[in-house]
Amino acid sequence: MRSLSVLSLLAVLLVAGCATGVPEAIRQAPPGAVSVTDVQRGAPRFIGQSVRWGGTILAVRNREKATEIELLARALTAEGKPNAASAGEGRFLAEIAGFLDPAEYPEGRLLTITGRLVRTETRPVGDYRYTYPVVATQSRYLWPAQPQRLDVPYYAYPYPWHDPWYFPTYRPWHYPW
Repeated sequence: MRSLSVLSLLAVLLVAGCATGVPEAIRQAPPGAVSVTDVQRGAPRFIGQSVRWGGTILAVRNREKATEIELLARALTAEGKPNAASAGEGRFLAEIAGFLDPAEYPEGRLLTITGRLVRTETRPVGDYRYTYPVVATQSRYLWPAQPQRLDVPYYAYPYPWHDPWYFPTYRPWHYPW
């Protein structure tokens, strides 16, 4: 009896460990994936097509009936997460029905959306007239913020040029003896 309860507890933990919070629509790329630059070059033929795009949030604007998020498109990983280290692929607008608090979607965070391409809009970016593809968003996922890492270099006080093998107190490598 006891082994059965332990086994069922392990099975529940195994299933819970395999679960992910990322929606299925975000993880699965739609067939015939198209990029932001493809749409900017030949917009009319891509209208109505399903897309999965992601990138870095540049701005959030609340309109009367929808929220508009401006993103800098980035290459997506296999699970749909934007690669922050990749080069920008162009800007696009994500229209989301209802109100989204700009404090919850701050500038610089990573966001992935799926939806249908509905139109393109031309707006100024500085003095340049830029063509934005506009996506009517059906699903979205705001990726968790990554904590800041601080790598502190090893400093051997009081002498920076010491040999760690002769001074076991300052030895940076620890052995079992």
